[in-house]
Amino acid sequence: MGLPTTFVRTVGCNLRCSWCDTQYSMEGGEEMSLDEIMEAVGDARTVCVTGGEPLLQPEMPELIGRLLDAGKRVVVETNGATDISLVPDSPMVMISMDVKCPSSGMTDRMLESNMRIIGAKDQLKYVIADDADYEFAVAHLRSHSPEASVIFTPVGGTERLEWLVARVLEDGIEARVLPQLHKIIWGDRKGV
Repeated sequence: MGLPTTFVRTVGCNLRCSWCDTQYSMEGGEEMSLDEIMEAVGDARTVCVTGGEPLLQPEMPELIGRLLDAGKRVVVETNGATDISLVPDSPMVMISMDVKCPSSGMTDRMLESNMRIIGAKDQLKYVIADDADYEFAVAHLRSHSPEASVIFTPVGGTERLEWLVARVLEDGIEARVLPQLHKIIWGDRKGV
């Protein structure tokens, strides 16, 4: 958050979260070869591959490898319902994995095996709508004790920040409460 980043957004997702803010990524898009993607990325130092769900793309491990070979730092944003063992293990790759809370309607789709793979250089993100989501996230963290950094963000990216911060501080949870910065700067638009 806050670093200049070039996004490669893939089409398609294996989940249908109730509060999804990227419904437009479910279909359409522009088909591009790996060479075309590398050209479009250009001299960007940090590249985030996101979706939909980027790990549904069979060419994703190869794309990540090519980005690494080009000296890029790569962030892989994944929904937690796909196998992250396919992501190349490199200090230049950070996995940003969602853990879907109850309000998403997708909690039962999470792959618990991913919690054994996620490491200290990675991050876990919990999108929180209400008390039930918050309690779920806290219980999930306590049961797994991940090494990864933890982010709590409110549904919608900017609403109820004060409430969420108050809960985290009150309970002494080691989590960063972060808004979606792009929505604060540019509003709820795609392509920024």
